[in-house]
Amino acid sequence: MPSANIEATVIALRDLLGERLSTSLPIRDQHSQDEAYTTPARPDAVAFPETTEEVSAILRLCSQHKCPVVPYGIGSSLEGHIVPVHGGITIDTSRMNKVLDIHESDLDAVVEPGVTRTQLNTALRSTGLMFTVDPGADATLGGMAATRASGTNTVRYGTMADNVLALEVVLPDGQIIQTGNRARKSASGYDLTHLFVGSEGTLGIITKLTVKLHGQPEHIAAATCAFPDIASAVDTVILAIQMGLPMARIELLDEMQMKGMNIYNPDMVMPETPHLFLEFHGTEAGVAEQVESFSALVSENGGSDFAWASKTEDRNRLWKARHEAYYAGKALRKGAEGVVTDCCVPISALAECISKTKEIVAASGLLAPLVGHVGDGNFHLLLLVDPKSDDDMTRAKQVSEQVNMLALEFGGTVSGEHGIGLGKRKYLSQEHGAAYGLMSTLKRAVDPDNIMNPGKLVTLN
Repeated sequence: MPSANIEATVIALRDLLGERLSTSLPIRDQHSQDEAYTTPARPDAVAFPETTEEVSAILRLCSQHKCPVVPYGIGSSLEGHIVPVHGGITIDTSRMNKVLDIHESDLDAVVEPGVTRTQLNTALRSTGLMFTVDPGADATLGGMAATRASGTNTVRYGTMADNVLALEVVLPDGQIIQTGNRARKSASGYDLTHLFVGSEGTLGIITKLTVKLHGQPEHIAAATCAFPDIASAVDTVILAIQMGLPMARIELLDEMQMKGMNIYNPDMVMPETPHLFLEFHGTEAGVAEQVESFSALVSENGGSDFAWASKTEDRNRLWKARHEAYYAGKALRKGAEGVVTDCCVPISALAECISKTKEIVAASGLLAPLVGHVGDGNFHLLLLVDPKSDDDMTRAKQVSEQVNMLALEFGGTVSGEHGIGLGKRKYLSQEHGAAYGLMSTLKRAVDPDNIMNPGKLVTLN
């Protein structure tokens, strides 16, 4: 990092923002960490802009003083993305939280980066439309775009990368650019929109997003079914995908995760064997056909009859429980903290990859419930550790590394969802080869002074 004049930056930003620049210890502590196991690091100050123009002015000042800048949404990332390891200014976008336009006929919406997915769907209630990307946390859309988030609906509706049409971005020197437009396709120029989607705040700050919307389905059916083992559950899903069944959600929970679910949700007692949580969308007749076809596959692979969540409140309770799997997993070990990792492999390799992952976990002596977006080949491991035990943390990090390397051996990626941040940067050269060098070239071209979220994703010498 080049030498930064932090004091001069803070003075200049105070003149610009007044009380919306905070140097108080509690605010700096709040912005020192995300949900990861990464060591916290405080920013020197936290800025709370309310407009794109203010973000631009902040970045011009930070660029002038070569001061590090870290964008911050809601702090729910899982790989240390927003930890300001070089200090500097954290830009908190929570006050930029307006739903600006909803274009019902075109199935899109324009929002500021601090809008959360729940907030957008609340604004859409009367339109018959929905925004479908649903990571476990009620994250901001700016943060979701920056980390290329996905969730339980991905198998049907795609990831954040599939659902962002256009962006407004402020570059490190304060320049404001527009990427993309509201057209559903374009053959015009480089695809800059998707350069910034997944860039984790290392190239600029997203200040406006145009996102795709989808019609709310006429009929929804949700259910769970149990299997004797992981392989049977995964084989069922592979056959469903190969048949072209348009599943809306297919979530895998292993036997240990189900035990945690029963502890955390005592009113939802279910067999402690591997489960699929399912949801079907479509017309009533279409859903009935999907259910019939999938039921036949379940029976062929030794699965149980469906346990239905028929009412809306039952479905909401079911998916709330799935989204709270992190807390349910932690219930397995009192006082434990979680070291979380994820990876993604070709779906045909998923059962074997999970089987070998479980062998690695067993050899470590740790508890580690597993959940997965099985229709995508993506699974998450929650390694439960005593936060006061250096030995536990060492073993957890060793398991995480082994699982990431295993994913690469199967032709997969070290992260299907969580992103890279600090936690997984060391694997990127092995996963991407020479292409990782091109990422550094792009970073250097856009951010020559390396002020944007330095130390994350790519490293500049």
